[in-house]
Amino acid sequence: MAIEVYLNFNGNCREAAEFYADVFKTEKPNIMTFGDAPKDPNFEIPEEAKNLVMHTRLDILGSRVMFSDTWPGSPFVEGNNISLAVVTDDEELIRSSFERLKEGGTVKMELQETFWSKCYGAVKDKFGIEWQVSLDSGEQY
Repeated sequence: MAIEVYLNFNGNCREAAEFYADVFKTEKPNIMTFGDAPKDPNFEIPEEAKNLVMHTRLDILGSRVMFSDTWPGSPFVEGNNISLAVVTDDEELIRSSFERLKEGGTVKMELQETFWSKCYGAVKDKFGIEWQVSLDSGEQY
């Protein structure tokens, strides 16, 4: 598995992903919106978030590039809207790398099971680099 690029957008992710698919002549993106996420009775998704892109990906010249919109009201700085994603089937590596990356850093989401991964976490390391670590389920999102 390679380290992958994850790009965030401020409400125009769908447009960007479709643009890049056209530019690089790849398949149209399969888009999952925040509204497509499983319902949680403890958390109501605001109407303005339902059509925003929660996740999509493109294969560009042999590299997987992932995309999403930021959650409404979340900080967004154009030019700093990138993170690196480590996606592997090695759960021990996911756990050990997350523990090391959070040393002196800021945990954005503790390691936990999500509906897309049995072990996912997000952290900004002590150098200001945003990382996402995810156990690969073998499914294509």
